[in-house]
Order: sequence, then structure tokens, then C-alpha cells
Amino acid sequence: MTQTRPYPGTQAVLRAFSVLKVFTDERPFWGLTELAKEVELNKTTTFRLLTALESEGMVVRNRDETYRLGPEAVVLGGRAIRQNDVRRVTRPYLEQLAEETGETTSLDVLVDEDVLLIDEVIGPRLTGSISSLGTRHPAYATASGKAILAFLPEIKRNAILQQPLPTITSTTITSPEQLKKQLATIRELGFAINQEELEEGLVVVAAPLYNHDREVIGAISLGGTSLRFTPERIAEMGVLIRKTAVEISQKLGYRA
Repeated sequence: MTQTRPYPGTQAVLRAFSVLKVFTDERPFWGLTELAKEVELNKTTTFRLLTALESEGMVVRNRDETYRLGPEAVVLGGRAIRQNDVRRVTRPYLEQLAEETGETTSLDVLVDEDVLLIDEVIGPRLTGSISSLGTRHPAYATASGKAILAFLPEIKRNAILQQPLPTITSTTITSPEQLKKQLATIRELGFAINQEELEEGLVVVAAPLYNHDREVIGAISLGGTSLRFTPERIAEMGVLIRKTAVEISQKLGYRA
């Protein structure tokens, strides 16, 4: 039987990607020793990879000898977001929702156990903080994340819920069993609700997006302050976001 071998140079490429992936919002700066330990490579190999990445502008070395992502990484990330088909189709709907409701709308996709913000339209009623494109949040603590989790295959959903679920606010749900019950309700409603579980004072509703294979590929959301999002308005916004998500999914080839 023929054994498949990696193409020459593949290992170095994979190692370079493993180095780039450790730079996150929570940990944007890394020293050589810590980074080498994180990617499980020796310091010499890690330094060579960093030097190559630095020469291409993918990482930058700071004055204190730590490293951060460089300008070319920013360019590539922005290009990937702009060229995303889901984002292109979804953008006009986000703009329309923001105009109709006055609230902030967004598009998120699942990456590992997190949701990644790939587009956002700021509503005129925004108060408080906003997230930058590329920001990641734990899926279990967001409306978009729950909207996606609820419609994932059970095996994948359970694998994510088995990960540590730390408390973020006083209302964050960290019990896997309680989350599973909530996800079952989301499947019945067709939309998810997040009531201050990620940020105090912020209420968000979200609905899943599907592709032509009927696979959940992301979620759109609509959020504002808890003062404006009364139970009646949450129900109203939930129906609106669900209807819009269906329209977007149909544009992406989804058929019920």
C-alpha cells in the first residue's frame, strides 16, 4: 500500500501557521520562549519562523522583544473578510435592519468554540462599546453563537459544550445541561436571545444562516440596550431577524 507523504516544505508552512494562530485578542503579544512552548517547538526553530514571518510583514518585533501581528497580516485578514461571499450577500440586509430598527446589526461565523465578527452595521441608537471586525467571543455567551450551536450536528454541538464555560457576567449560562435546554427552545423559535450574558446592559437577538447544503454557516444578529429591548420588543425583533435570516439563506441557495 502506498503511503501518503507530505509535499516538501509542508511542515514549515504548517509550523508558520501554528505560530500565527497563537496571536489572539486575549493574547496579542508573545515572547520567544513562551511562544515556542505554546506551539511545542524549540526556540531555534521558532525564532527562524518568526524571522521569516517578520521579513514578510506578517509579524512585528516590539522594542521589548515581544512579537505581534504585522501589517501584512492585517491586510490579508481584511481582504479575506471583504471577499467572503456570505458577507457580500448579507451586507444589504444588515444595513436595512439597522435603518429600520435603529439598532446595531452584525454577521458572525463559528470558529472553533467562538463566533467571529466578520461584518457590522452600527445603528444610530448605539450606546456603549462596539467590537472590531475579527473580534471573537465565546459562542455559548452570544446570541449568534447560540443560534449557530442550536442547529449544528449534535456531536459537534456537544463537543463545544464540553469545553470550559467560564462566567462572563452575572447572567452568563455556564451549565451545559441548561444550555442544551435553551438550544432546544431556540430550535423551536428559530431565533436566539442573549440577555446581558456577554455584556451588562446589552440584549441581542440572532438567527442562523444556511447554505445550499442546508448546513448552518453563520448567524445575523440585532442588538441594543436592555432599556429598549423590552420582552415585547425582543419578540418583535426575534421574528424580524428570523425572517431576514431566511431571506439571506435563500439568496445563498438554501431551500427548506
